[in-house]
Amino acid sequence: MSPVAPRKERNPRTMVLAVAGVVLALVLLIVVFVFAVPSLSESGKVKVRLGSDTFDAGLAAKRADAIRRDGPILFSDVSSGQRDVFLQHLGDDDTTGWLAFDARRADQGRDCTLKWDAGATRFNDPCDDSTVTADGHGLTQYRVIVTDGGAVVIDLNPDHLNDPTVTSSSSTTSSLVITGTIPK
Repeated sequence: MSPVAPRKERNPRTMVLAVAGVVLALVLLIVVFVFAVPSLSESGKVKVRLGSDTFDAGLAAKRADAIRRDGPILFSDVSSGQRDVFLQHLGDDDTTGWLAFDARRADQGRDCTLKWDAGATRFNDPCDDSTVTADGHGLTQYRVIVTDGGAVVIDLNPDHLNDPTVTSSSSTTSSLVITGTIPK
């Protein structure tokens, strides 16, 4: 007698069920990834949003001092490179006069990022030598919020572009001071 038990043969029915299960799973994966996901994303029903819609730019007093000394602050979009933003402060009150706007005109590459001209207090476009006023008139504007704690927050939500108003519930957020004007 052998110390090893004899090997039982597999039932052909079990093998057929196992193979059929694997084939069915593959067919379902193909249907989902080839048909369902693309049709949902193309229909606009699925929106992928990675990251936050707001950017904490730092304390208002420190940022206002830096802008008075060195000019508007450029925040580069390191994720996609498509949304570089200038933070600008106009006026003497650190809690008001905040503006945030695109760092270049629409449909221009990074080589056309505006340059601050402190002597003329305006931006120069290196691609066509045109100028943009200190308030970014004509560029896409973003909401700027100064919180009760003194933080400057840039609202990058695409639904709020060029819209200086904020609607919020006092039960879910602290009071906010909305600053800056959107040129028309």
